[in-house]
Amino acid sequence: MTGNGKRRTPLVADRRYPTKAAPKKKPPAKPAARRKAAPKRRKPRGLLGWMLLPFMWAFRLIWAFAWRIGLVVGLIIAGFSLYFAAQMPPVEDLIDGRTRGSVTMTDYRGEVFAWRGDQFGGMVTVDTVSDHLVNAVIATEDKRFYWHFGISPRGIASAVRINLREGRGPLSGHGGSTITQQTAKLLCLGVPFDPNEWESETDYENDCRRGSLWRKAREAVFSVGMEIAYTKDEILAIYLNRAYLGAGARGFEAAAQRYFGIPARALDPAQSAMLAGLLTAPSTLAPTSNLQRSQDRASVVIGLMQDQGYLSEAEARDARVNPATLSDTARANAATFFADWIMRSGPESFTRNTTEDVFIRTTLDQDIQTAAEEAMISVFENDVREGSEAQAAIVVMSADGAVRAMVGGRNIGETGAFNRATQANRQTGSSFKPFIFAAALDLGMSPYAMIDDARTCWSRRGAGDWCPENYDREFKGPVTLIQALAESRNIPAILLSEDIGRELVRNVANGFGLNGDLAAGPALALGVSESTLLDMTGAYAGILNGGSQVTPYGLVDLRIRGDNESLMDSQSAGIGERIISQDAARQLTWMMTKVVEEGTGRRARIDGWEIAGKSGTTQGSRDAWFIAFTGDYVTGVWIGYDDNRPLSGVTGGGLPATIWRETMTRVLADKTPTPLPMTIPQRPADSGLLQSQGGEVLDQDILNLLDSIIGN
Repeated sequence: MTGNGKRRTPLVADRRYPTKAAPKKKPPAKPAARRKAAPKRRKPRGLLGWMLLPFMWAFRLIWAFAWRIGLVVGLIIAGFSLYFAAQMPPVEDLIDGRTRGSVTMTDYRGEVFAWRGDQFGGMVTVDTVSDHLVNAVIATEDKRFYWHFGISPRGIASAVRINLREGRGPLSGHGGSTITQQTAKLLCLGVPFDPNEWESETDYENDCRRGSLWRKAREAVFSVGMEIAYTKDEILAIYLNRAYLGAGARGFEAAAQRYFGIPARALDPAQSAMLAGLLTAPSTLAPTSNLQRSQDRASVVIGLMQDQGYLSEAEARDARVNPATLSDTARANAATFFADWIMRSGPESFTRNTTEDVFIRTTLDQDIQTAAEEAMISVFENDVREGSEAQAAIVVMSADGAVRAMVGGRNIGETGAFNRATQANRQTGSSFKPFIFAAALDLGMSPYAMIDDARTCWSRRGAGDWCPENYDREFKGPVTLIQALAESRNIPAILLSEDIGRELVRNVANGFGLNGDLAAGPALALGVSESTLLDMTGAYAGILNGGSQVTPYGLVDLRIRGDNESLMDSQSAGIGERIISQDAARQLTWMMTKVVEEGTGRRARIDGWEIAGKSGTTQGSRDAWFIAFTGDYVTGVWIGYDDNRPLSGVTGGGLPATIWRETMTRVLADKTPTPLPMTIPQRPADSGLLQSQGGEVLDQDILNLLDSIIGN
């Protein structure tokens, strides 16, 4: 029933159990997107895992920082390397980096006998030198040269390990440097030499070789820059030209010429190995210093070349059996005293301080030089007691003053040594007497003039009388000037000097080149004044050439490399103005032959040769001289101690005359005797007699000189 009459929907109770609805047709399902499975967290496994966890975390943190820092450092290194690469000059500008030049000396024939300064033989490249040389350098210094990029981490690590194992610091000793790094050092990392900053080139080079960590870092960056700017062969060419190889040789071309007398392109395996071996310690291993040590080092290099396939077993064996040896010129190490004298006496701007490569032609005769050296060695080995510290010097020159040989001491071959021929001022003794007789003869006095060899005294203020004696302690009475000179008698020499005037004697001696402070009193006649052997020999050359002044010289011609113009036009040397007449000089020469034939110089006689000379021995035998000449050469010899100790039983007519004879016997061996330019004087009807004139009061200024009176 309904209350309102409207039809309502009948109430139906909910079904407790709904019936299954017919399945609806679903649209095809879209393929579900693949979901990435979340990584499973690795759980520490056991106690060990928990213990390693902090270390793993720290490692990840360090690595995160390290690769980022490494990237930044790498970019910085790359930037600086590119900067250095952009600044690199052409290779040709880096080949010769010397701040001073070289001096090459030749003898009178034009043959090279000595080098000084930094030698540079000219530019070479990898293609213009021997393949054996390139292989030897790479095998010795950097076997991975063509494979790395300028630095070798493996080489550095190996060097650090070796240094630590040997108890040094990691950067001390072995450096592990590549050829590129070594070249960077040679270039001083691009810093040029500035004389205002460094006192010398040595200080500059020492600064370039400093091994600090910062320096190593700069070196590595500069090396990479070189690898960017240049090819490997160009870098190697710089190295081959700039490396120092001992004995003043800069570069392998100079070294090949210096040691072997051949160009670098002609080097064989043994020679190449020797030169490459010098790179480790050039001054110590130089073959001119110790040939055996240099050959031993070369043998090691040969082994490296064989191990790396550059030499077969047979080639290596042949190189060891036939080791490299020095050329005759290098082996001789000739005339070091002469060469040093040329360097000191020549123009400073072209010798000691040259910035150019200079060639000097000299007056040296290497045959005569060898004769002098052999004579000195022979006499000291056979006639001087073993262990004697006595020294000697020899000078041989022509009549015009051209020095043909010079030995400045027994230390033959030592460069830079004290030269007793040119640097030692010693009392001359009776070797001074010929200049007294020269003055007398120039005044017209006859060699037959008589002079009284009698005891004579001179009074001294504040002291007793000075009564000089003859060497033999005897007085012979009236003697001729000839006999007085031949027997080197003191009293006649003093009387003659006093008679003609000391000032005239002094002027004649000065004119002949003895320019030292000559004594002011009667002792002038006994040679108490000092001189060098070179000056004394030059003064005797003045007698030989007829009485004209002689200036000893050794430098003939000087030229700059590549320049044909001689720079020697202003050189003043040789024969100068006339000092005594030619007739006086020729009579004096004849008188001096009597010294060798009959007097104190008899030991110097050589069969078939006319020889004129004079001996000299100072007070207490502190100096012994013998100077004499033939028709071609004047030779002077001095013997003494450097500390002025007395010699034992030595006079000028003894060992010095023996050395003179040994020298000249070798020099004259293959020559035809040359007559001396001399005049035999006529005996006058009345020679007169020069009496003793004593009693002079000597000034206090010359009192001290009289304590050094000559004995012979």
